[in-house]
Amino acid sequence: MIDRTLLGPWVRRFLLEYLVKERNLSINTRTSYRDILVLVLPYVAGQLKKPVDRLVVVDLSPELIRKFLTHLEQNRRCCVATRNQRLSGLHALARFIGENSPEHVAWCAQVRLIPFKKTSQPGITYLDKPEMDALLATPDRCTPLGQRDYTLLLFLYNSGARASEAAELRIADIDWHTQCVRIIGKGKKPRTCPLWPTTVEQLRWIAAQRGPEQRVFLNRNGQPITRFGIHTLVERHALRAAVQAPSLGTKRVSPHMIRHTTATHLLRAGVDINTIRAWLGHVSLNTTNIYAETDLETKARALATCTPVREGTKMKSWRRQPDLMEFLLGL
Repeated sequence: MIDRTLLGPWVRRFLLEYLVKERNLSINTRTSYRDILVLVLPYVAGQLKKPVDRLVVVDLSPELIRKFLTHLEQNRRCCVATRNQRLSGLHALARFIGENSPEHVAWCAQVRLIPFKKTSQPGITYLDKPEMDALLATPDRCTPLGQRDYTLLLFLYNSGARASEAAELRIADIDWHTQCVRIIGKGKKPRTCPLWPTTVEQLRWIAAQRGPEQRVFLNRNGQPITRFGIHTLVERHALRAAVQAPSLGTKRVSPHMIRHTTATHLLRAGVDINTIRAWLGHVSLNTTNIYAETDLETKARALATCTPVREGTKMKSWRRQPDLMEFLLGL
């Protein structure tokens, strides 16, 4: 019979049964929960001087969890958002144990009372058009790897895809006829994005003579590239591009910054905010609205439309418009 006081069996059930069978969460989300436990369990075991396998549920006490969260911020230099994300995972574990083990309800309530820290919403950082052009110009397109790098950077900019979405992209997801791509986003939610003819041409070149179920982007060993590989690729080319665009040296360029760049450039081009929401795969329009709040160029254009009329400027009276009354009477 399984000892219900031990923490190990609950952790296994949480990861293998609850997250997979009951919640049907994506592999990336499950990996995130796993990483939280990989950090917290050795910490608690070290504090109590016990083997990890001998930890009981109540060993993961609210006091030790608070110490762990402080350890994340002070020793591991994690930001408040990361600290809150780790706490959210521990809340989920406590809720799962409390729902299935009545003797741990009080412990569950105490853990879930640990509050999240208030954090300010970070500003959106994006690349201006010359910076994006400099980034796209860095790959050596005379080599197969350089051609792949250029295609990947162009695809990220065109689609606004996340690194994980680009890594999971399969050749069958590209519709060559309509020039669009089907992207599977968070929560396995699909969306369709149009592609520029140049992007389609580059994708066709790197996908040539490969089966429809194969991944589009491969690493130098011919294996599917990972999201970490995409991060490294973007950072490497950003360092090279900083030679031509020094302003890139002040920005931490990442695949997600290219995603922000796509949204901002779409907004500047006059695309409505709801279309951008669908383009990026946001569930809520509130998430997309942050681009409208942070883009100074769009704000400046909006302000220009509200510029007050200077003194001495003669305004036309609506009563003097000869066709207005005929228009109203004709409705």
